[in-house]
Amino acid sequence: MSALAGKLREVTGKSATRKLRNDEAMPAVMYGLKDNISMVINPKELKKLLEAKGRNALIELKIEGDADRSVVLKEFQSHPLRTGWIHADFLEVDVTKKIRVKVPVVLVGTSPGEKQGGLVNHIIRNLEVETIPSNIPEKIEIQMGEVELNRVIHVSDLAVGDGVEIVNDPSDAVVTVHVEKVKEEKPAEGEEAVAAEAAAAPADAAAKKEDGSK
Repeated sequence: MSALAGKLREVTGKSATRKLRNDEAMPAVMYGLKDNISMVINPKELKKLLEAKGRNALIELKIEGDADRSVVLKEFQSHPLRTGWIHADFLEVDVTKKIRVKVPVVLVGTSPGEKQGGLVNHIIRNLEVETIPSNIPEKIEIQMGEVELNRVIHVSDLAVGDGVEIVNDPSDAVVTVHVEKVKEEKPAEGEEAVAAEAAAAPADAAAKKEDGSK
């Protein structure tokens, strides 16, 4: 479990929030099993932790003046104009009980079908899994080198760790590799009439010439 330090947030409001961000800190809320806490954390430390352990990392939240909490990142709010986060929500979890989270699906390598003109259609990019917090996978990988042309990878084809259950329907398609069918464009009704007139024109001209020669 990775640790993240925090402090209780005593002052709220726009001016206080602005000062926090100017000090390279970020407001956050921890939704606990029995209570909720407003706090302040370092966004750079959180980003570093998630880059190392993944979006669903189990975090030991160490808040000054409060007991340590086991949490996962629930959601975050990005700045509308600049790179970076401006707020984060954490969810306290019971490490002995299963929870449901979404895990990204990552395609690794290149499918042999692509060399044959096939197109990869990545249909499901995140799968919902159920497991205890310490077992949450960082990602679910699909080795595309094993996916031939006209192959469909379903949820039931995926392998995940022991104690991890994918909640999605087993028959759902996750990724496909197919040659895209080219649809023949039918001419519009007006175009069909013009084409018919053009085809009939030589025959009409020949008929008129024949009549004139008699």
